[in-house]
Amino acid sequence: MDRPPAPIPIHPGAPRRMIRPWLRAVAVVAVVLALIAAACSGDRVDSSAEDLSGTTVTLLTHDSFYVSPETFEAFTLQTGIEVEQLASGDAGALVAQACLTAGEPLGDVLFGIDNTFLQRGLDCAMFDPYESPGLAGVPDHFELDPEHRVTPVDFGDVCLNYWVEAFGDSLPPPSSLDDLTDPAYAGMLVVQSPETSSPGLAFLLATIARYGDGWERYWAALRDNGVAVTAGWEDAYYGEFAAGGGDRPIVVSYASSPPAEVIYSDPPVDEPPTGVVTASCYRQIEFAGVLAGAGNPGGAAALIDFMLTETFQNDVPLNMFVFPVIESATLPPEFVAHAQIAEDPFMLEPAEVETQRNAWTDRWVEIVLR
Repeated sequence: MDRPPAPIPIHPGAPRRMIRPWLRAVAVVAVVLALIAAACSGDRVDSSAEDLSGTTVTLLTHDSFYVSPETFEAFTLQTGIEVEQLASGDAGALVAQACLTAGEPLGDVLFGIDNTFLQRGLDCAMFDPYESPGLAGVPDHFELDPEHRVTPVDFGDVCLNYWVEAFGDSLPPPSSLDDLTDPAYAGMLVVQSPETSSPGLAFLLATIARYGDGWERYWAALRDNGVAVTAGWEDAYYGEFAAGGGDRPIVVSYASSPPAEVIYSDPPVDEPPTGVVTASCYRQIEFAGVLAGAGNPGGAAALIDFMLTETFQNDVPLNMFVFPVIESATLPPEFVAHAQIAEDPFMLEPAEVETQRNAWTDRWVEIVLR
């Protein structure tokens, strides 16, 4: 998957760069305080009666997975289980490798399969069912597998972003997908190819969810209205889009991009230069699951339990710029002030995406690039 290369990745799939020292210090203090609170409260994993102290659980992730080191130290402190992480490319590569090794996995837990690849993982029987008690704190709409082969951990919305200064009374920013075909917005939009980019695929899926069989006509209209296409997020956001000095004021990005703009702005700013069209968003939910044939299934279950605690969930936003799924999580102030979460995001059934993905992307290429 293709995600922004911010000092910490806005979404899984992009190269991880280091957090600013001041932010790292804030994160460390927050986690230490969480550890103290967890030790004095109920924020503990349910590792069952089995004594797993001294064992290791191997966590398979995409390249952009990152949490503060203190977070996994908290898990080890509570359970005695060490965590070893193995990263394996983007989410697509991660799922493909896990399918090839289904039943004889390279690890115990997989994190990073999302709803665009979920059906592929379920179809190749790479997971064993496990229903974590932590799901009691997760809204039901995040649970896409009734058999509990995967557990929701975080979510993010892929949305149109716009450069605030480019719009005003004479031309307001777009408010929906429909606006993008209006000649008034000609030459303003840049998107990523769904063949090579996670947000590009999510945006294509948003248009299919919105227009049904009419999605091909919609993309033909975008082509005629001068849409630009790049291979990945970075080329779009820091190339064609105004944020990088480009001349296009509308881009496919994330609902969490505005708070990232505030956090990493140099010089500092109080308000983000970008806004989000919440009526355009496609929701991506990331899951973790116990791998079938895991060498340490008890440790795997304990780690998934831990991923649904406040200690882990509160650490997610500023490290991966996605949103926690448990209702008791605390968002950072920058997210509270500047992030916009779609009330009714677009989503398609994972089975439909798996069945149609190749046909949809092939047809998209024919319409837009040929």
